[in-house]
Amino acid sequence: VQLVESGGGLVQPGGSLRLSCVASGFTFRAYTMRWYRQAPGQVREHVATITSTGETTYLSDSVKGRFTISRDNAKNTIYLQMNNLKPEDTAVYYCNAPLGPDYWGRGTQVTVSS
Repeated sequence: VQLVESGGGLVQPGGSLRLSCVASGFTFRAYTMRWYRQAPGQVREHVATITSTGETTYLSDSVKGRFTISRDNAKNTIYLQMNNLKPEDTAVYYCNAPLGPDYWGRGTQVTVSS
């Protein structure tokens, strides 16, 4: 199993980024997928979940109305569209595949700063 995140970077408050996570090594279309984030000195926080078909999504209260999770099963990829970014969104963002054991990517850094 391999999960590779991309799309992070430095953005000003109010800006947008789209994160991607490309998965391999398992039947991607059969599994729920998740995004987490971890800020320095903080515990890892669950941000968003999407079911296998993409029909159902969940967003944490801290990002609801600003972030959107989606997936493309033909490309084995999930996305996190992040709009109206705030400094408190600064964190390393991780892709998670809850397959029985949890699998994690290495993360992508998002920094929101002026």
